[in-house]
Amino acid sequence: MDFFIHKLYKNVGDTLSHLHFEKYSRGSFTNKAIVQSKFVKGNYSFVTTNEYSGEFVRNCAEELGTKKTKIDGVIVSTKALPSNIKHNGISQFMGVKKYSISGEFSGDEIIALCDSVPRAFIALSFSTDKSELKIKNKSPKSAKPSSSDKENIKVDFCKLKTTNPEFAKKLFFEVTEYKTAEAKHTFEIVDIEIPKNETDPIQMREKAIRIGKVVRKLTIDGVDKSYTFPLRG
Repeated sequence: MDFFIHKLYKNVGDTLSHLHFEKYSRGSFTNKAIVQSKFVKGNYSFVTTNEYSGEFVRNCAEELGTKKTKIDGVIVSTKALPSNIKHNGISQFMGVKKYSISGEFSGDEIIALCDSVPRAFIALSFSTDKSELKIKNKSPKSAKPSSSDKENIKVDFCKLKTTNPEFAKKLFFEVTEYKTAEAKHTFEIVDIEIPKNETDPIQMREKAIRIGKVVRKLTIDGVDKSYTFPLRG
């Protein structure tokens, strides 16, 4: 279990964390990857912006394993889904397709579904023995540079209730315990590194690396802290 912000912090970014940044241009993008949490009597609750959707789905699916559960949600993609993925309907706007997904799936089947459409936005709601995940059935907004970090951002796209402490350890990796916590980020992208000797426009876009820094702002039990670390994603 891990999340892309923690991977960037550790400088161990991978293909999945890179996908988060394909949509970004140069600029300063505030109020990104916001997560708020409470811990009460062994129970964690998390609410986040849309960036955590796919990783919540994967991590809860890992928790589920071979067991099956009822899932409901959508897959949003600019490309058609592979023929082996069954859906219950499709809507389309401006070339973006939104597929309705529901049925009984094991955790392993959910992960296989995610792997088959790595560039799609996956928003699936389901429960495990330890966790209850709810994600809005809609497309995320596009990334745009911001001139201020005082925007009124509603943090309610993903909601997770869990008794699994690993979520807290990876989302709030600076602390060992808390009652309330919030993390929000600014992505300051100063350069885009294009692969040398690559001439295909699609490959150039997909393989381009964003260079800059992450400003991570924390509030843990009412105490504020802010620091930066390199961004290469």
